[in-house]
Amino acid sequence: MSEAFDAVEIISAKRDRNELSDLQIDWIVDAYTRGVVADEQISALLMAILLNGMNMREISRWTDAMINSGERMNWASLGIPTVDKHSTGGVGDKITLPLAPLVAACGAAVPQLSGRGLGHTGGTLDKMESIPGWQASLSNEQMLKVLEDVGAVICAAGAGLAPADKKLYALRDVTGTVPAIPLIASSIMSKKIAEGTSALVLDVKTGSGAFMSDPEKAKELASVMVELGKRAGVNTRALVTAMDVPLGLTAGNALEVRESIEVLAGGGPADVVELTLILAREMLDAAKVSGKDPEVALKDGSAMDRWRKMVRAQGGDPGAPLPTAKEKLVITAEKSGTISSMDALKVGVSAWRLGAGRARQGEAVQAGAGIEIHAKPGEKIVSGSALFTLHSDDSERFERAKQALEGAVSISEKGEVAQRLPLVITKF
Repeated sequence: MSEAFDAVEIISAKRDRNELSDLQIDWIVDAYTRGVVADEQISALLMAILLNGMNMREISRWTDAMINSGERMNWASLGIPTVDKHSTGGVGDKITLPLAPLVAACGAAVPQLSGRGLGHTGGTLDKMESIPGWQASLSNEQMLKVLEDVGAVICAAGAGLAPADKKLYALRDVTGTVPAIPLIASSIMSKKIAEGTSALVLDVKTGSGAFMSDPEKAKELASVMVELGKRAGVNTRALVTAMDVPLGLTAGNALEVRESIEVLAGGGPADVVELTLILAREMLDAAKVSGKDPEVALKDGSAMDRWRKMVRAQGGDPGAPLPTAKEKLVITAEKSGTISSMDALKVGVSAWRLGAGRARQGEAVQAGAGIEIHAKPGEKIVSGSALFTLHSDDSERFERAKQALEGAVSISEKGEVAQRLPLVITKF
């Protein structure tokens, strides 16, 4: 069959800073998904988009074209409002784990389609898979069943959801075009809109440990994604939150699950609890659900009950011991004083080198690998006391992990603490 457009014309138009028409966008996304347009051609277009940008109409149409490449899910049969949360990821960002069952315990349904980690930020599915027996892959029918029985599900997005995005994402990764805001926004929102949730809260991280380290760029991304959601009829809001210091006291898969369970048990690190409650309240408000207060649900055990049911529904054993790494190495403070700063990126790279993350899609991760943080900025520490504990199955990984942590922590003998980003920087 003859094609409606020519790929080179579309590449040239964006190269020359021209707007692409709706029909050009529809065609090129569809033609690439069908295999008519070659990888090298779409690579050239992605680079032109990165360099020359897209306006809001173009981004919205690009997002629609990616949604239309696959199926749309529908949760209307549940009879209760659905709401999801998406985080752009960061070091120690385990918030999804306690958040999904918590919001379910307060009266909304949470269809949480999650991903695997790449680079220094761990993926939600990698964390959940450290629970013995837990399965990430569910059919749409199985997802609906878990939502009906439990109110929350965390699972992998099926192959039928925005398949154009899957192809484009893999290509962006190897062509240096990941940071383009139109491509990030359309990638995230095509999957979230196709997921069929009626409300969505976005957690856009910024700071050294975030994918979007510049706060201004993070705000731009947040506002574009909120606009895309609204155009698609999804009640969308976004919070730009801090990732200059790791979240909580752990980075690594099973370590973060353990910390999430502590939060669900009414304990856990203050920053993780605070952000979990902020996002839970935003999600319930966006879904127009005024049920139980999230703080009560953490204290009365109802969120923990949902967690156990959710884990069991996907074949996991919530009571089984979590995997632990074979080797440990304690890193101690070189002097006494107050921790003035801690670089989230360096901690994340170190956890990755220990085996908690992957360099390439499809690589295995170590369930027990990662870092425990024993003191955070603003806390006092004594020379020789534990600062970090490194966990890995391979002791030969410790040397490179230690190198990544060089300069990660500053200790002030005068008690000075470097200025930090507020936990919530802005809202859209």
